[in-house]
Amino acid sequence: MSKSAELAALIRDRAGPEAPEYGLILGSGLGHLSAQVDGVAIRYDDLPGFPHAGVSGHVPQLVIGQLEGRRVAVFGGRSHYYESGRADAMRLPLEVLAALGCQKLILTNAAGSLRADIPTGGLMLLNDHIAFAGTNPLIGEATDARFVPMTDAHDAEMRGALRDAAAAEGVEMPEGVYCWFSGPSFETPAEIRAARVLGADAVGMSTVPEIILARFLGLRTAAISVITNMGAGLSDESISHDHTKAMAPLGAAKLEAVLRRFLKGQVR
Repeated sequence: MSKSAELAALIRDRAGPEAPEYGLILGSGLGHLSAQVDGVAIRYDDLPGFPHAGVSGHVPQLVIGQLEGRRVAVFGGRSHYYESGRADAMRLPLEVLAALGCQKLILTNAAGSLRADIPTGGLMLLNDHIAFAGTNPLIGEATDARFVPMTDAHDAEMRGALRDAAAAEGVEMPEGVYCWFSGPSFETPAEIRAARVLGADAVGMSTVPEIILARFLGLRTAAISVITNMGAGLSDESISHDHTKAMAPLGAAKLEAVLRRFLKGQVR
């Protein structure tokens, strides 16, 4: 039995056999949503091989249960490329999610905006991404499955439903392109200018590796950024991780409202 199958069996023993309809990965300062799930919380420490989300503002546990009448699996934290130098750090958790029978994944992150019309405290729905970090979580994969097409990485149907949910809640959520930098240092003003030239609308240090891995595993994906700052050189904000954690709650309430409405609106 594979490691992912073993862990899926362990999780089913704790949380029940029903497959989650949606997986959710929560970004910096957004982990509180996992506490809203009516279900079972399993610490990453109890799931051998799961990464220890070592970034403050993340909640290293998997919660499986009901949210707005839908069966969900919520990852309260993620492991980042900059923590280990491994772009595939979230491969095992996503393999477990797939082994549980989940087919759809929604990712969230804290990001810096490159657009004046997407300010701090706002949301951005990803419609594409740029892997500016220059690596890939499928490096070393031995099979031809590694050649994953990414044209539909940001699922059009899921994006449409999320747009409708935001409109129903009166939340502005423009779409844009997310540019993945490796971190952990923040971007320089010159890098921000370069990202804007490339067509990016927001920058961050996560999400893209998970989208690539999820598509490799056959999961449909959508992602939302919570804007916690403007990119370097675009405002007089003092950018830091503490600032990110402090600003995340400004958009977290909007994100929660959108996700709840999205789940309510899904047809079984």
